[in-house]
Amino acid sequence: MKSDPKDCLYCTNNETLHNLMIEIAKLDVSRVFLFKEQTYHGRCLVAYDGHVNDLFELSDDQRNAFMKDVTRVTRAMDSVFHPEKINYGAYSDKLSHLHFHLAPKYVDGPDYGGTFRMNPGEVYLSDEEYADMVGKMREALTEI
Repeated sequence: MKSDPKDCLYCTNNETLHNLMIEIAKLDVSRVFLFKEQTYHGRCLVAYDGHVNDLFELSDDQRNAFMKDVTRVTRAMDSVFHPEKINYGAYSDKLSHLHFHLAPKYVDGPDYGGTFRMNPGEVYLSDEEYADMVGKMREALTEI
Protein backbone atom coordinates (compact mmCIF):
# COMPACT_ATOMS: atom_id res chain seq x y z
CA MET A 1 0.00 0.00 0.00
CA LYS A 2 1.54 3.30 -1.05
CA SER A 3 0.74 6.32 1.05
CA ASP A 4 0.14 9.87 -0.08
CA PRO A 5 2.65 12.42 1.29
CA LYS A 6 -0.21 14.67 2.41
CA ASP A 7 -1.42 11.86 4.69
CA CYS A 8 2.04 10.71 5.78
CA LEU A 9 3.03 10.85 9.44
CA TYR A 10 6.61 11.81 8.63
CA CYS A 11 5.88 14.25 5.80
CA THR A 12 3.19 16.17 7.66
CA ASN A 13 5.25 16.16 10.89
CA ASN A 14 1.96 16.11 12.76
CA GLU A 15 0.80 15.75 16.36
CA THR A 16 0.51 11.96 16.04
CA LEU A 17 4.20 11.78 15.20
CA HIS A 18 5.13 13.97 18.17
CA ASN A 19 2.95 11.90 20.49
CA LEU A 20 4.92 8.78 19.47
CA MET A 21 8.48 10.08 19.31
CA ILE A 22 10.86 12.97 19.89
CA GLU A 23 13.02 14.31 17.11
CA ILE A 24 16.70 14.03 17.96
CA ALA A 25 18.36 15.45 14.85
CA LYS A 26 18.26 16.01 11.13
CA LEU A 27 20.98 14.04 9.39
CA ASP A 28 22.27 14.12 5.79
CA VAL A 29 19.19 12.57 4.16
CA SER A 30 17.00 11.63 7.10
CA ARG A 31 15.66 12.51 10.53
CA VAL A 32 16.28 10.51 13.68
CA PHE A 33 13.74 10.14 16.47
CA LEU A 34 13.64 8.66 19.96
CA PHE A 35 10.56 6.53 20.59
CA LYS A 36 8.64 7.63 23.67
CA GLU A 37 7.73 4.00 24.36
CA GLN A 38 11.01 2.71 25.79
CA THR A 39 10.53 -1.00 26.47
CA TYR A 40 13.72 -1.34 24.41
CA HIS A 41 15.91 1.22 26.16
CA GLY A 42 17.25 3.64 23.54
CA ARG A 43 14.87 2.66 20.73
CA CYS A 44 15.13 5.06 17.81
CA LEU A 45 13.75 5.46 14.31
CA VAL A 46 15.39 6.88 11.18
CA ALA A 47 13.03 8.27 8.52
CA TYR A 48 14.14 9.23 5.02
CA ASP A 49 13.66 12.96 4.26
CA GLY A 50 11.69 12.59 1.04
CA HIS A 51 8.49 10.62 0.66
CA VAL A 52 9.76 7.33 -0.70
CA ASN A 53 7.76 4.15 -0.26
CA ASP A 54 10.58 1.61 -0.32
CA LEU A 55 14.34 1.26 -0.23
CA PHE A 56 14.50 -0.04 -3.81
CA GLU A 57 13.07 3.26 -5.11
CA LEU A 58 16.24 5.12 -4.16
CA SER A 59 19.19 5.56 -6.47
CA ASP A 60 22.42 3.90 -5.36
CA ASP A 61 23.74 7.22 -4.06
CA GLN A 62 20.50 7.98 -2.16
CA ARG A 63 20.40 4.48 -0.66
CA ASN A 64 24.04 4.66 0.38
CA ALA A 65 23.47 8.07 2.01
CA PHE A 66 20.40 6.76 3.88
CA MET A 67 22.22 3.66 5.09
CA LYS A 68 25.14 5.88 6.15
CA ASP A 69 22.67 7.83 8.33
CA VAL A 70 21.25 4.58 9.76
CA THR A 71 24.77 3.37 10.54
CA ARG A 72 25.64 6.69 12.16
CA VAL A 73 22.59 6.41 14.42
CA THR A 74 23.35 2.82 15.43
CA ARG A 75 26.94 3.78 16.26
CA ALA A 76 25.61 6.59 18.46
CA MET A 77 23.11 4.20 20.07
CA ASP A 78 25.88 1.71 20.77
CA SER A 79 28.01 4.43 22.33
CA VAL A 80 25.21 5.85 24.50
CA PHE A 81 23.17 2.76 25.47
CA HIS A 82 25.64 -0.17 25.14
CA PRO A 83 23.14 -2.79 23.93
CA GLU A 84 24.13 -6.37 23.26
CA LYS A 85 22.58 -6.08 19.77
CA ILE A 86 20.49 -3.64 17.75
CA ASN A 87 17.54 -5.06 15.82
CA TYR A 88 16.55 -3.37 12.57
CA GLY A 89 12.95 -3.28 11.38
CA ALA A 90 11.71 -1.83 8.10
CA TYR A 91 7.96 -2.34 8.33
CA SER A 92 5.79 -0.31 6.01
CA ASP A 93 2.57 -2.24 5.56
CA LYS A 94 0.30 0.64 6.57
CA LEU A 95 2.65 3.63 6.41
CA SER A 96 4.81 3.38 3.35
CA HIS A 97 7.36 6.07 4.05
CA LEU A 98 10.88 4.65 4.15
CA HIS A 99 11.98 4.33 7.77
CA PHE A 100 13.95 1.94 9.96
CA HIS A 101 13.08 1.01 13.52
CA LEU A 102 16.24 0.53 15.59
CA ALA A 103 15.55 -1.50 18.73
CA PRO A 104 18.43 -2.08 21.15
CA LYS A 105 18.36 -5.50 22.79
CA TYR A 106 19.93 -6.48 26.10
CA VAL A 107 20.71 -10.01 27.34
CA ASP A 108 18.40 -9.72 30.36
CA GLY A 109 15.96 -7.37 28.62
CA PRO A 110 12.57 -7.82 26.98
CA ASP A 111 12.34 -10.21 24.02
CA TYR A 112 16.07 -10.92 23.89
CA GLY A 113 16.58 -13.67 21.32
CA GLY A 114 13.27 -12.86 19.63
CA THR A 115 11.59 -10.19 17.57
CA PHE A 116 10.96 -6.82 19.16
CA ARG A 117 7.33 -5.76 19.57
CA MET A 118 6.20 -2.70 17.65
CA ASN A 119 4.58 -0.75 20.48
CA PRO A 120 4.25 -2.74 23.69
CA GLY A 121 3.07 0.31 25.66
CA GLU A 122 4.90 -0.80 28.81
CA VAL A 123 7.63 1.76 29.52
CA TYR A 124 7.31 5.55 29.44
CA LEU A 125 9.80 7.96 30.96
CA SER A 126 9.78 11.40 32.53
CA ASP A 127 10.43 14.50 30.43
CA GLU A 128 13.81 14.79 32.14
CA GLU A 129 14.77 11.22 31.20
CA TYR A 130 13.80 11.79 27.56
CA ALA A 131 15.74 15.06 27.50
CA ASP A 132 18.81 13.29 28.91
CA MET A 133 18.62 10.52 26.28
CA VAL A 134 18.09 13.00 23.44
CA GLY A 135 20.99 15.15 24.65
CA LYS A 136 23.33 12.16 24.83
CA MET A 137 22.30 10.98 21.37
CA ARG A 138 22.80 14.46 19.88
CA GLU A 139 26.27 14.63 21.41
CA ALA A 140 27.19 11.15 20.16
CA LEU A 141 25.91 11.95 16.66
CA THR A 142 28.14 15.02 16.45
CA GLU A 143 31.16 12.95 17.48
CA ILE A 144 30.58 10.23 14.89
